[in-house]
Amino acid sequence: MMTVSLKNLRKTFADGTDAVKNIDLDIEQGEFITLLGPSGCGKTTTLRLIAGLEEPTSGEIYINGRQVNDVDPGNRDIAMVFQSYALYPHMTALQNMTLNLTVAGLTKEEANKKALETARTLGLEDLLNKKPGKLSGGQRQRVALGRAMVRDPVCYLMDEPLSNLDLKLREAMRTELKRIHKKDKVTTVYVTHDQAEALILSDRVTVMNEGEIQQVGNPVEIYGNPINEFVAEFIGSPSINLINADIVEGKTSIGENLVFKNAVQAPNGPITLGIRPEDIVLQDSQTDGLKGNIEFTEPQGGVIHAFVKLEHSERYLKNRDYLVVSMDVHESVNIGATVGIRFREDRTNYFDTKTGQSVETRR
Repeated sequence: MMTVSLKNLRKTFADGTDAVKNIDLDIEQGEFITLLGPSGCGKTTTLRLIAGLEEPTSGEIYINGRQVNDVDPGNRDIAMVFQSYALYPHMTALQNMTLNLTVAGLTKEEANKKALETARTLGLEDLLNKKPGKLSGGQRQRVALGRAMVRDPVCYLMDEPLSNLDLKLREAMRTELKRIHKKDKVTTVYVTHDQAEALILSDRVTVMNEGEIQQVGNPVEIYGNPINEFVAEFIGSPSINLINADIVEGKTSIGENLVFKNAVQAPNGPITLGIRPEDIVLQDSQTDGLKGNIEFTEPQGGVIHAFVKLEHSERYLKNRDYLVVSMDVHESVNIGATVGIRFREDRTNYFDTKTGQSVETRR
């Protein structure tokens, strides 16, 4: 059963801006799905359309099989969690969590009982009598999450709820969200611009750009089989290497260098190779094939990124000046050294040079 369905949904603002362009999306019951993309891609507008905070220009919105285009936000059986917490500063954590319940007609005792059960799940029992000003950012966000949970909605809508937290708190709250979702299995639509957050939390990721859905898939599919160059570049850090290449009789070459001997299912002519930094192997410079010089490195914890200058890099590399290679920090890397370069053939993506669409994905 689908909890949320969007049918040919469009939102055009008064100034003529098309924020959401005829998107279709089905979200299954119990699914955690992320709307991911850069600023201005339409992800937050889509969430606000589901919530009823924006009216669609055209298209249909269904929640639990009921069309809700003309239904007020408070009657859509959803609960929202915002980036800004949106807690009442003059109320205690308990009062913030129970307010909507008492408004809905529950007695104070019934509301407190539900809030206490949720507080135990979130580890908030000792904080219920404190006001937001006495709570840390992570604690305030847990109270905001608890306020949504006590309502027992059919769907949570979360708009970048962790973006105001520092790195350590974000990691802790991601773990908390995973744990809660595994336990309660409430359908969750989660907006973020943070790709790591999306890949960690989601059952499926919806990548958006310029008001359109680019690709929907599980995190492994999105990372390993991007449908176009935009998705390939947006997902992954460091981003994917995009390289101008040619296919002749099924063999792939970069300039004079034969990269892959095995035939690929693509017509002869120019092609764009997409290869992630961790799928490149540096080897002895005496080996045949592509070569380059290690210009500098960037250690990042257990990984080191080597920036390799190819001969005629400007001719071959589409999105950067250096080929980026990721490896274990303990591997030997000599700055200034000339190295051979080997791509893992089974991890290479092919894109049409004109459209940017995937031609053949080999992973």
